[in-house]
Amino acid sequence: MVRRSRTPSPPSVSPEVLRRSSLLATRRDLFGLAGGLIGVTLAAHLLPGVALAQEEPPPPGEAFESHGLSAFDDLQLPKNFPHFPYVNPDAPKGGKVTMRVTQGSFDTFNTLNAYVLQGDAAAGMSMTFDSLMAGSGDEPDALYGLVAESVSVSPDRRTYSFRLRPEARFHDGTPITADDVVFSFNILKEKGHPSYRALLAEAEKAVAEGDDVVTFTLSESRGRDLHLLIASLPIFSKAWWDGRDFAASTLDAPLGSGAYKVGRFEVGRFIEFDRVGDYWARDLNVNVGQNNFDKIRYEYFRDEQVMFEAFKSGLINFHEEYTASLWANGYDFAAFRDGRVKREKIETAAAPNIQGWYFNTRRDKFADPRVREAIGLAFDFEWTNAKIMHDAYERTTSFFEHTPLKAEGLPSPEELALLEPFRGQVPDEVFGEPFVPPVSDGSGNDRNQLRRAFQLLTEAGYKREGNVLRGPDGKPFEIEFLDASARLQPHIQPFQAALGRLGIKATSRIVDPSQYQERLKNYDFDVVSVARRGSLTPGPELRVFYGSEAGRTPGGMNLAGITNPAVDALIERVANTRTREEITVAAKALDRVLRAGRYWVPMWFRADEWYAFWDVFSRPDTSPRYSSGAPGTWWFDADKAKRIGWRG
Repeated sequence: MVRRSRTPSPPSVSPEVLRRSSLLATRRDLFGLAGGLIGVTLAAHLLPGVALAQEEPPPPGEAFESHGLSAFDDLQLPKNFPHFPYVNPDAPKGGKVTMRVTQGSFDTFNTLNAYVLQGDAAAGMSMTFDSLMAGSGDEPDALYGLVAESVSVSPDRRTYSFRLRPEARFHDGTPITADDVVFSFNILKEKGHPSYRALLAEAEKAVAEGDDVVTFTLSESRGRDLHLLIASLPIFSKAWWDGRDFAASTLDAPLGSGAYKVGRFEVGRFIEFDRVGDYWARDLNVNVGQNNFDKIRYEYFRDEQVMFEAFKSGLINFHEEYTASLWANGYDFAAFRDGRVKREKIETAAAPNIQGWYFNTRRDKFADPRVREAIGLAFDFEWTNAKIMHDAYERTTSFFEHTPLKAEGLPSPEELALLEPFRGQVPDEVFGEPFVPPVSDGSGNDRNQLRRAFQLLTEAGYKREGNVLRGPDGKPFEIEFLDASARLQPHIQPFQAALGRLGIKATSRIVDPSQYQERLKNYDFDVVSVARRGSLTPGPELRVFYGSEAGRTPGGMNLAGITNPAVDALIERVANTRTREEITVAAKALDRVLRAGRYWVPMWFRADEWYAFWDVFSRPDTSPRYSSGAPGTWWFDADKAKRIGWRG
């Protein structure tokens, strides 16, 4: 079937949209372009001379062949589009961007295999691998052909046959074949990180049909977006891995095919990636105007202040700022005052991270939701925001914050239809207004909230003896906040002081990032702060974050240990919806149940992104809708560098 095109009229687009889960990341995550496998239909950002057309979805129940995939079979860009609308197709190549590491183990690494549980992986490794298809910063749930030039889809949407481009090559010049794709799928399913294994469980098989066609067959019970995950998987060289243990740590850079390959590195200090000059897909439409830097370097730091000093001195030339106090007070230095360093807030339609302090409900002291709610009441967000964060943030209240999926008000009839089977199994509040943390008086010592907290603890069997709160077992109630950085200590310490007024001994333990990751893998903590990227088109990844099986599996991302049949059932409902209307209803129902569980103390969010950078970059006039585009659509500007005397 040929997919017809039509010229769109500009739709009304809600700003509440989200990026893809970090688990589904591709190399474009560096560039702020992997807006996600999620989102809503949106208007194109048009560039002069670029005519875009909205792809009309194929009729349900019909087979079709396409140059791309999306959650709901709708694509914004036609076949053979010249480039994404938000790039400068004439952007020059050259220069270097140097950044800090902000995710995973950010003080060191000991492996270049980023797709298994073993070891602490180096930042940026996903840039070295291509995938069958690549995402667009304007369409968070759409993918367009990269290694695959097209895909044929069966009427029942269970079979996907990808036709590979004959020119696709690994860095050593060997062709990427269907056997390599099958190998990559099988090895991730069998030996990959537990989260990959969980998400790929519903993919039945992959078969190479010659060198240039690979066919995936999905189970009848698969989640709606499994085909998008498969199209986003890294492609490994079967020959390179022959005789090597995929599950083991390694400092040998695996053979890749992406726009970058591993350059110099020093464990514990830095890793560089060199642009591949003869990259096979350099001129492909999904790459035009991107991959502009000759070198991309990640610096590792054990201390935040040392990192910032490195930025001020020019060792780092691009910095995303996460600390409100530093943003407000830390930029009084010579290079900023004289204009060599710039600072900017970039508005995007992307939703913020979903961040909170998660309770480890595997531990008896956190088994009662009344106890968890009481602890949350001791956190005074209003005081923290005003006194520590310069009123730069809003309170997070939902697991789908700042999106249309957020539950508000009473459940709709459609939501109730999903929730009714669980009446008596979930708290009654699920059928009323969703839980929202109360607004404090901003004093830092809201007695009404603390009084309510003590009432809940009393109902749960806790008793105060002097300055000590004892549990039903007679033991003092003690809580340890685990972290790999002291960055949140100014926020946590007043929280802990308020807990102390309830008789709870709350302490912090700061460990090195490697130990931190190990303790998370083994669920060895009381309370931990976690930020994850949400999804406007959530799917099977919700099992990883909130599903019962993930909560029982070491190395999983369900850190709270949620084991709730209603949550599991609603996750499946969300993952198998077929329209945006259905997914909105199902996600709201899930949000109500999760919020009623009091699994976390929700933190805060911003709807913009903060960047500081040395004035050696230029960027397109248009940004991707679902991200800042920084620094991936940017380029090194030699004239600016000369003007400020840059020697980096």
